[in-house]
Amino acid sequence: MPLTMQSTLTLRPNALSVVFPRPIRRCSPIRVIWLRAPALLGSASLLLFLVISAVAHGQQQTAELGVSSSSSLPDAPLPQFPPQSSTGQSSSAEGAASVTGVVLDSTGAAIPGAQISLTHKDGTQPRRLTSGGSGEFAFTGLQAGSYLIVVNAKGFAPFTSTEFDLGSQQAYQVPNLTLAVGSTGTEVTVRPTEVIAAEQIKAEEKQRFIGIIPNFYISYVPNPAPMTTKQKFSLASHDTFDPVSLIGVGLTAGIEQANDKYPGYGYGAAGYGKRFAAQFGDGRTSDFLSHAVFPSLFHQDPRYFYQGTGTIKSRMIHAASFAIITRSDSGKTMPNYSYFLGDIGSGALSNLYYPHADRGLGLVFTNAAIGIAGKAGGTIIREFFSKRITTHVPPAGTP
Repeated sequence: MPLTMQSTLTLRPNALSVVFPRPIRRCSPIRVIWLRAPALLGSASLLLFLVISAVAHGQQQTAELGVSSSSSLPDAPLPQFPPQSSTGQSSSAEGAASVTGVVLDSTGAAIPGAQISLTHKDGTQPRRLTSGGSGEFAFTGLQAGSYLIVVNAKGFAPFTSTEFDLGSQQAYQVPNLTLAVGSTGTEVTVRPTEVIAAEQIKAEEKQRFIGIIPNFYISYVPNPAPMTTKQKFSLASHDTFDPVSLIGVGLTAGIEQANDKYPGYGYGAAGYGKRFAAQFGDGRTSDFLSHAVFPSLFHQDPRYFYQGTGTIKSRMIHAASFAIITRSDSGKTMPNYSYFLGDIGSGALSNLYYPHADRGLGLVFTNAAIGIAGKAGGTIIREFFSKRITTHVPPAGTP
């Protein structure tokens, strides 16, 4: 009797779930009926072949599925990453190199507060800072490249370093950063001496006692510019032909006539006219000779130079001695030839128009002595009183 066997083989879907990515339909159990031994062996071989083929086919489908998933399946949501911080980006952009140094003067002392610029070789200035209390400075977070340092400090000449190359992570120290003392720039306006003197004379022509009487021949500027010959004659003309001066001549002529001085002139209007003409001639010749003619010949300054300081005695001596001691155009002290010869010359010319009875050598020296004494007395008044009652006096310190 032939041997028969009957068994039931059930294949569950979970056994192949690791191979097939897609769900497999539930299959009905495969029932194997009793077969004969040869048939059983053939059926088992066939079954094993089918299982191996199914496994290989599933692996191939899985590979194809991975390749074509981007086109066959919907897009999966992309992973979300936190945004990078700006600090990290800027650090990467700035770099890790640095430049340091110390600003010193020629003696080795630190210079705080210096303005320092880190400049690229193309001329741009990406960084600026001020040196610290010890002259130190530091530029950090720099990229690699070629740089130079420019330093400016008050009182010092500008400094520019030589160009240097900076590596990506190099710590570079600027050598020999020593500033030299800067030269003080002073703008000087040079003007001709004649122009300066003209301005000073114009100011002097505004000076008047109590705003009325001319006070032109006194300089309140200690060292005025020297006068030219033309300027000496111009100032003499303004002084001697000033209307107030002519009033003084008229008053003096009236006093002489009232005192019956120089009776040879007579009396009445004719006598007064002669006395007026004599006084006018004395004053004009004395002014021109002592203030213009002889000062030009001897290169002397006809003005009185106000002292204003010192003891009363020193100021008195300074004022009284002006009639015999004066200043040259170059500023040196010398005998006052101009006043002495001017008064002598004026006295000599007076012999041409004074009455015959009053002419002679005595008239010459009398007029000269009166002129010198009058100048000495006038300078004393100017030294001690004139500045208080004179208008348009220049302020102290005027050059």
